[in-house]
Amino acid sequence: MTENNRKFDLEDRTSRFAERVRDFCLKLPKNQANNEFVPQLIRSGSSPGANYIEANEGIGGKDFIMKIKTCRREAKESGYWLKLVITDGSSKEEEERSALRQEAREFVLIFTAILKKKGDS
Repeated sequence: MTENNRKFDLEDRTSRFAERVRDFCLKLPKNQANNEFVPQLIRSGSSPGANYIEANEGIGGKDFIMKIKTCRREAKESGYWLKLVITDGSSKEEEERSALRQEAREFVLIFTAILKKKGDS
């Protein structure tokens, strides 16, 4: 697999994550807490993909590094909001929450590795 293919694989993976976060949020119960947490989760869950695309279209090395740092920060934030949202308690929702939190953790590791490779962690 070439570096170019890996770049687009991560674009696809972050896009799928955003879609899964969106679909997960649409199924969450409506309550005062979720009214605050869900919009935050949707924003942070879609941000790594959008910022990764921008990083790859960046105007230079410093821009790339800043966008990747944003990707990492937003992935961390997604994990935080996933922890806080209130589900209906069903095993299906809890399994999806757990899978999404794991994916967010993996993104943090991936973006950290990219930064280390570029010499800026």
